[in-house]
Amino acid sequence: MNNQNSGMQAQVSNLLHKGLIQFGIDDSEAVIFAEKLGLYVKELELFNSVYDLTAAKNKEEIEVRHILDSLAARTELLKLKEAILKKKQTHKTTAEDMLSESAACKNTTSKKEDDFVIADIGTGGGLPGIPLAITMSDTNFVLVERMSKRCLFLENCAAVLGLKNVRIKNIEAERIAQNSFDIAVFRAFRPLDKKMLRILLRTLKEGGFLAAYKAKREKIDEEMGAVRQFVNNFEIIPLHVPFLEEHERNLVIIPKKN
Repeated sequence: MNNQNSGMQAQVSNLLHKGLIQFGIDDSEAVIFAEKLGLYVKELELFNSVYDLTAAKNKEEIEVRHILDSLAARTELLKLKEAILKKKQTHKTTAEDMLSESAACKNTTSKKEDDFVIADIGTGGGLPGIPLAITMSDTNFVLVERMSKRCLFLENCAAVLGLKNVRIKNIEAERIAQNSFDIAVFRAFRPLDKKMLRILLRTLKEGGFLAAYKAKREKIDEEMGAVRQFVNNFEIIPLHVPFLEEHERNLVIIPKKN
């Protein structure tokens, strides 16, 4: 048993493990997550030249600039999920109110958990969706990608990594059905303009949020200033990416208008 554990530890990336610990993840979980994230990094390295997945030059760059960067928003997304589920729980339908208390306890919570979906719009090679799905295994993810060849890569990754909480959708953002997702995240996606913001907000369920990975605050202020008439409000949250402290990273959270 000890030999098996030692073998697993040897395969775990030190950068990924240390980064996960900095995110506040328990050591035992960090080891498991780092091992699975390491397998994903290998898939990215193996198929990058074929599918044009990332511009990273080496394994360390993939781990820090892409994997850990993707996970920097995990805590904030968990907070949003908790808030959305709590709001859903307090707004039960008339049909739910007619159920007995025991039936409601048995059915309502699990149903709402199953219905909760985070989408990664324009996921490319699966960033940030796959790292988030690995570390949030009780949350359903939909990876939206318009390029069919990249979807083949994503399907393969989901199978290799055993990600039962991930679905791949080969579609353009403009063609996504309305009211599909609770949260829509995007990273390295096109800049937010009026047209794209309206399209993305339309994909959200009532009470949903957009969560945009962005860089410098100055650029965010400029970008959001141009679309201010289409949002009630928004929040900018500074993100910490381990081993990438010299680069400014922020998460822009935009609620859907009620």
